[in-house]
Amino acid sequence: MKFIHRFAYYLIGLVIGSFVVSMVFIGKDTRCNYFPNARVLNNLRTKPFEYSPKAIQVLNEKWVNKDDIKNTLTYGDVDFDQSNVPSKGGKLYIIEGKTVTNKEIILKVTNYEKKAVLEEIIKK
Repeated sequence: MKFIHRFAYYLIGLVIGSFVVSMVFIGKDTRCNYFPNARVLNNLRTKPFEYSPKAIQVLNEKWVNKDDIKNTLTYGDVDFDQSNVPSKGGKLYIIEGKTVTNKEIILKVTNYEKKAVLEEIIKK
């Protein structure tokens, strides 16, 4: 078989395979979180999120807002040395991030089975 025929078969198979893969994954909410940091942050973002009275008090001080918390839960770094500690029936995670004004913050989030609770916001 000539090279041009083999190449044509290859391209036909590639197009059909790409079509099948796109049909399987289109419209699904699939995420590829391979690393532990991304898995923890995704898990916290997908659950109902609540604020403790202590966290609400810090939010009322106006140096940090809910957008900063959302950005930290999206782009922050989980400190695994201090995290994954059993706390109040869940697991405590320490997440380091930044505000819009580039101030470093630390979030203490307790991850329960059905919800996530922001326990404390600390200015670094």
